[in-house]
Amino acid sequence: MIINDNVAALNTFNALNKNTSAMNQALAELSSGKQINSAADNPSGLTISEQMQGQINGLSQANSNTQNGISLLQTAEGGLTETQSILQTMRELAVQASNGTNTTTDLQAIQDQISQYSAQIDNIANTTQFNTINLLTGNLGLSTTDGQNIQQLAMTSNTQAGTLTFAAGATGTLATQASATLATAAGVTTVQKSDSLTVIDDGKTYNIGTTAGQSYTDLASQISSITGLDASFTAGATGHTGSFTFTTPDANADQSVSIAETTSKSLDGGTDFATATTGAGTNAFLSTDAAEDSDSKPVVFSFYGNQATVTSGAQEGLSFAMAPDAGSTTTATVSGQTITAGNSMTFQIGANANQTMQISINAMDSSNLGIGSIDVTTQTGAENAITSLDNAISSVSAQNSQLGAYQDRLQDTSDNLTTSNQNLTSANATLTDVDMASEMSTYTQDSILVQAATSMLAQAQQEPQNVLKLLQSI
Repeated sequence: MIINDNVAALNTFNALNKNTSAMNQALAELSSGKQINSAADNPSGLTISEQMQGQINGLSQANSNTQNGISLLQTAEGGLTETQSILQTMRELAVQASNGTNTTTDLQAIQDQISQYSAQIDNIANTTQFNTINLLTGNLGLSTTDGQNIQQLAMTSNTQAGTLTFAAGATGTLATQASATLATAAGVTTVQKSDSLTVIDDGKTYNIGTTAGQSYTDLASQISSITGLDASFTAGATGHTGSFTFTTPDANADQSVSIAETTSKSLDGGTDFATATTGAGTNAFLSTDAAEDSDSKPVVFSFYGNQATVTSGAQEGLSFAMAPDAGSTTTATVSGQTITAGNSMTFQIGANANQTMQISINAMDSSNLGIGSIDVTTQTGAENAITSLDNAISSVSAQNSQLGAYQDRLQDTSDNLTTSNQNLTSANATLTDVDMASEMSTYTQDSILVQAATSMLAQAQQEPQNVLKLLQSI
């Protein structure tokens, strides 16, 4: 019998501490509903859970982004629907004007009405906005005002088109057209042999006949008048290459152009019109190199926003700077920064980097629809107006159809994000959420053990009292 060290009390006290700690742990899990309340509870599980939680949060935000994107597209669609309605009315008026029973006064009245409708189309294009972003001007993500700082401008630009750089402190007109310039063979300025060209512009095929001796300047004019693509030829100095320049007729064009000869190796007497060789800094478009005779691949130009890139043929990969557009009125004060311009916008539709979707909406004003200058005051003009309005209606319908396809894709994306979020949340819950029934049983057991240990500790504390009885008997 000893009194200095009460071993029984110490053992009981240790058991009490363990049971109390276990009970407190159970209480923490029951009160929070989580198995992991601190890093010490499950270090590896906490790491996995945090990664999952980041994905869950990202999926939720991406779903919100997707819904915002759908709302933006619905807003644009609403503007186009009204534009389409106006175009149909304008076409009806053009058909009315083409009838010979109209007097000069009648035709002028119809013209006045059409002009007002055209102005309203411009108004719709300039005022259809989502979160202050103009949707139908061909400059998605690029909103500018006169004197705006270029850094602010760059922050609003989400396009991936070509870049335009101004010097510090300068002001400049933002380019809104793309052009591609390709070199011709040195000294060659005329067609050497009759043939025909096949030009495919935005999926539309045009056949352009050529004759021996025809100048390249005349050929460029033919291409322009038939296809609508602005083409020009510039002859080089003696012994130097000349050049064909192709420019998009519309601001912020998004189109592909392919040019090839119907019969290869004829226009310049040496090689196919559509082939190209790359000499020392020449990037020849038309060549007299007989070694190229067997190459009949067409040259393809892809215009996106304000940049043109050759995507096939011997000049594949060449990029061309944006050409200035004298018709643009958008200026900005710049400070040595680089800005982009185009008609596209990027949506973040996933939880991770580079999970994006890009959309584009063309300019839908009267000028870009080709109806800005229609004149129905003559019967011939009215007939031409019908054709122009048919093309405009087709353009708006195609853009509306594309908007619908974008919305379908975004809705499918939203549905997928919702499903992924649900599945990932379930997986994270398995890792972190506590089984309340099981944990309640554990808590009850630990609580009883704490009470038992407390009672036994009291008993152990009484053991030294027996020594007093012995001392009292002395």
